[in-house]
Formats: sequence, C-alpha cells, structure tokens
Amino acid sequence: MRVATNAYTDSMLNQFNNLASKQYTLQNQASTGLAVQAPSDNPLAMQNTLTYLADNATQQQYSTNINTLQSRATSIDSVLQSLQTISSRAGEIATAGGNATNSQSTLNNYASEVNGLINQVVSAANTKDPSSGQYLFGGTASGTPPFTTTTDSSGNVTAVTYNGNSTVNQSQIGTNLTTSVDIPGVNNGPTGSRGLITDSQSGADFLNHLIALRNNLQSGNTTAISNTDSGNLQKDENNIAYQVANNGVQQNQLTAAATFASSSSSSLNTMISNTSNADLINTMTELNQAQTAYQAALESGSKIMSLSLLNYMPT
Repeated sequence: MRVATNAYTDSMLNQFNNLASKQYTLQNQASTGLAVQAPSDNPLAMQNTLTYLADNATQQQYSTNINTLQSRATSIDSVLQSLQTISSRAGEIATAGGNATNSQSTLNNYASEVNGLINQVVSAANTKDPSSGQYLFGGTASGTPPFTTTTDSSGNVTAVTYNGNSTVNQSQIGTNLTTSVDIPGVNNGPTGSRGLITDSQSGADFLNHLIALRNNLQSGNTTAISNTDSGNLQKDENNIAYQVANNGVQQNQLTAAATFASSSSSSLNTMISNTSNADLINTMTELNQAQTAYQAALESGSKIMSLSLLNYMPT
C-alpha cells in the first residue's frame, strides 16, 4: 500500500502560508493603524478612501483660497475706511467753500487742504496687498501702480491716469461657487464690478471731482462749488459707502464658506479614518488568534511529518 504523503505536505504548506499571510497582514495593521494600504486589501474601501482623500484635498484648497481672500478683503477694507474719511472731509469743504461770503484767502486755504486730500487718495488707490505685494485696485493688471499723476510746477496734481483694467480675479471657495473681493480702480463700462475711484454706473469720479473742487476754490467760483462740486462729491461718497458695504457682505460670505470648508474637511477626515483605519482592539484579538492557530498548525505539521511510512504499512 502506498501513502500519498504529498497531499498532506501540500495541504499543510497551504495552511501555513495562509496563516502566515494573515499574521503579516494583521501585524502590519497593528503597527501602522491602517486596515487598507493597498487595493488588494479591500478594493471598495480603497476606492472610497481615495475619493475621500481627493475631496478633502479640494476642501483644503478652498480653505486656502478663502484665507487669501479674507486677508485681501481686510486690506481693502482698511483703504476703504481711509477713503470714506477723505470723502467726508471733501464734502465738508465743498459745503463750506460754496458759501459766497468766503474770502479768497479762506478759499485758498481750502484749496490747499484739497491738494493734500488728492495726494492721499492717489496714495490709497495705489496700496499694495501686504501678502502678495500686488496692487489692490488695478484689476488683473496688479503688477504696476494703478494710478499715475501729472503735476504742475508747484507739485499740484492736474490729471490722473489709470493704468489698470476693470477685470477682477475670481477664486473658487466652494463647489460651483466663485467670488472676488477685488475692486477695480476704474470702470467706465456699463457692466462689471463698480470702480472705486471712477465708476460710470454711479457717476463717481473721485479724483477728478477733487481736482475740480480745488480749481474752483482757487478761482473763487463758489457757484460751481455749490451747484456742481457738492453733488459730484456726494456721488463719490455714495460709491465708497457702497464699496464698504459690499466688502462687509463679502467678508461675511467668506466666513460662512470657511466654516463650511472646515466642517466638510473634518467630516471627510472622519470618513477616511473609518474606511482605512484599523480597529486596533479587533486587530489585536484576530492577531492573537492567528498566531495561536499558526503555532497549532506548526505543532500538528511537525507530528504528522515525523510519522514514518511504517506507521501506515500493514503488519
């Protein structure tokens, strides 16, 4: 009688390999804390994990965009507050300067103050973003100063040139949601974002209106100051007030978007953890069981392999 010992050997080796492989997998899970490290571990779980990771990367990019916009919006708001103060003072000067009883000396003093306001507006309109070093109010042409001036022999600004454009950059802050906090310095078109200094939609033309006010003060033309300059400067003040309010709305939108992106990222991290991380208690329990089974298999195999063929031969 022949005994097929190969059948025992092949069966035992197969069992040893399976138990060893299971031990290796469980030991790896215990050491890394990950239940899924390769597609073969759990194809569906791996697919879900990769999807969650991609979604989380997108949410993190949204958060980065939002942080950048929030910083830029804060810088813009600071400039808007300064311009609002300047605009308010210009309106006061126009009201006072329109009084026909003013002496020319008084009007000249007002004109000198307006010269200072003009320079302040130009400086504010040429403000750079501290974070990026780009100019805030040049539209997408943010690498050069948006406004350049022409001055007379006394250094007084007589004309202003805008070197930017009316296009603003858009940033994505959520799924199918883009926004911009930028304000072009000038927009002479019928559509698009309202210009900060000059805007045809609102009738604002702050610098040129200030220049006209100064010139009328210097020439003593109180009628023009009262009938024209005051009304024009009111348009500028209204436009700046609109920009301040719009900036506030945008900052609130960014705050809400930041909260949502952070919450989404946190949820995705939990989903990634639940999908790919190992349950260490169960893993250690299964590892202990696998080690016990492996040891038992070794002992059984040792006994079987130690048997002689004589044990199976008839006596």
